[in-house]
Amino acid sequence: MERNFAEEIDALKQHMKELKDALERRLPPGFDPEKLMKLTNGQRPNPSAGHVEKIVGMHPDDRVSGIMEELQDVCGESGNTGRITYMGVFSSGGRQSNWVKHSLNTDTLLPLIENRTAEKVLACVGSNDRLNMLLAILRKPRTVAELVSDCGYSSTGQVYHHLKPLLAADLVVEDKHQRGCYIVQPHRVQGLIMLLAGVADLVDGTYTQGRLE
Repeated sequence: MERNFAEEIDALKQHMKELKDALERRLPPGFDPEKLMKLTNGQRPNPSAGHVEKIVGMHPDDRVSGIMEELQDVCGESGNTGRITYMGVFSSGGRQSNWVKHSLNTDTLLPLIENRTAEKVLACVGSNDRLNMLLAILRKPRTVAELVSDCGYSSTGQVYHHLKPLLAADLVVEDKHQRGCYIVQPHRVQGLIMLLAGVADLVDGTYTQGRLE
């Protein structure tokens, strides 16, 4: 017995129509599946959490991707502009700093520009002399004499000139265990490292072209 392909195709079309009708009866009023398919190029749209479109599988490590999905959920449910998590360890010169910040609300960060706190902090460290001094002290505790030698100054007066604002801002402090030696304030280490991480992002040429001059 020969198969009637025309009848089979017609039957399949009828079955597809019935499935489509059944699906449309379950969809909310005004939902246009064809328009949705066009907007998403035929792909399934990303899930959402509130106002946040969730991007899943952003990292090959499932643990990291899990944290990202949690941040997206919390951000969407709370209505915040963003949530960030960062952590790290810095060990140098016999000293170590570890830090973890989880689900930090970016709404608490943006006002740092409006109230000029960001401006003051960047102005404090935004000189090459102070940055070089911070770098030297980050690597290991230094005396003023060592800073003169290692940073290329000609006198202790020059060191004190640049050291004074760093001390006043509580970025640098005299080591309690080594008199005359200066260290970066332990609870400020992560801030300096994360500031450098932010600078690295700003100058990353992977996705942009330009010069910060």
